[in-house]
Amino acid sequence: MLIPIIQLIGGFLLLVWAADRLVAGAAAAARNLGVSPLIIGLTIVGFGTSAPELVVSAVASYRDNAGLAIGNAIGSNIANMGLVLGLTALVYPLQVESAALKREYPLLLLIMLVCLFMALDLEYSRVDGWLMLVGLLAVIRWLVRLGIQRPPTDPLAEEFEAEIPVGVPTRIAVFWLLVGLVVLPISSGFLVEGAVGIARSLHVRETVIGLTIVAFGTSLPELATAVTSALRREDDLAIGNIVGSNMFNLLGVLGIAAVIRPVELMPLLLVRDYPVMFLLTGILFLLASDFRGPGRIGRRSGGALLAIFAAYQAMVWMMAG
Repeated sequence: MLIPIIQLIGGFLLLVWAADRLVAGAAAAARNLGVSPLIIGLTIVGFGTSAPELVVSAVASYRDNAGLAIGNAIGSNIANMGLVLGLTALVYPLQVESAALKREYPLLLLIMLVCLFMALDLEYSRVDGWLMLVGLLAVIRWLVRLGIQRPPTDPLAEEFEAEIPVGVPTRIAVFWLLVGLVVLPISSGFLVEGAVGIARSLHVRETVIGLTIVAFGTSLPELATAVTSALRREDDLAIGNIVGSNMFNLLGVLGIAAVIRPVELMPLLLVRDYPVMFLLTGILFLLASDFRGPGRIGRRSGGALLAIFAAYQAMVWMMAG
C-alpha cells in the first residue's frame, strides 16, 4: 500500500502546483490582452481552481473508474462549503457585499437541482454530459456579461484587480499556462492510480475514496485561495471562488466525465451525498443573504460548517463497508 500512498501524495502536490501555474498564466495573459479583472476573476480564476477536479475526473472516467469521478465532483463541492468556507470563516469572518455574488447563489441552486434531476435514473449519460457542458458555456457567457455590466467600484472587481498578476510578459504567462496544461493530466494519472490502489487495499468502493481523500486533495487550491483572500480581507473573493468552483464542478467536471464514459450512480449518492450538498448550499445561501442585515459568515457559522463536514466524512467511512 506504500506505493499507492506515494502516488497519491505526489499526484496531489504536482496537481496543486500545476493548477496554480495554469490559473496564474491564464489570468496574466488575459490581463495583457485587455480583459477586465472582474471577467478574469469570475471565469478564469473562479473556474481555474476547479482544474484539478476536472482533470482527475476526466482521467478516472477514461480509465473506467467512474466511482472515483463522481465521488470527486460531489465530494469537492461538499468540501468547498464545509471544510474550505468553514476554515476560512474561522480565520476571518466573511462579509458579503457584492451584488454579483448574490446573483450567483440562486444559479448554483438551480444547477444543483438540474443535476439531481438528471441523476434520478442512476446514470449520467453522454446526453446528460453534453447538456451539462452546454449549460457551462451558458454560465460562462452570463458571467462575462455580468462582468461587463458591473461598475468598477464593485467590491469583487476591486479584489480581483488586486489579485491578478501585473507586469508578467505575455510569453512568460503563456509558458506557465502550457506547463499547467501538460503537468495537470500527468499528475492526475498518478493520483488516480494511487487512489484506486488505496481503495483496493482497504476493500472499499472507489466512490468512498473520491468523496473523501481525493475530494479533499483537489479542494486544496480553493482552500489556499480562500484562506489567503480572507487574510487579505478580500471577503467577496473568498466566497466567490467557492461558488464559481461549485458551479464548474457540477457542470464541467460531471459533464466531462459523462461525455467520456456514461457514469453509473449508486443509490446512496441520492439519499446521502446530494442531501448534504444541498444542506450546506442552503446554509451558505442563508448566511450570505441580507434578510437580517448584511450577509455575514462568522466564526460560529464557520465552526458549524466544519462540524457538518466532519460528521459527513465520518458517516461516509462508517458506511464504507
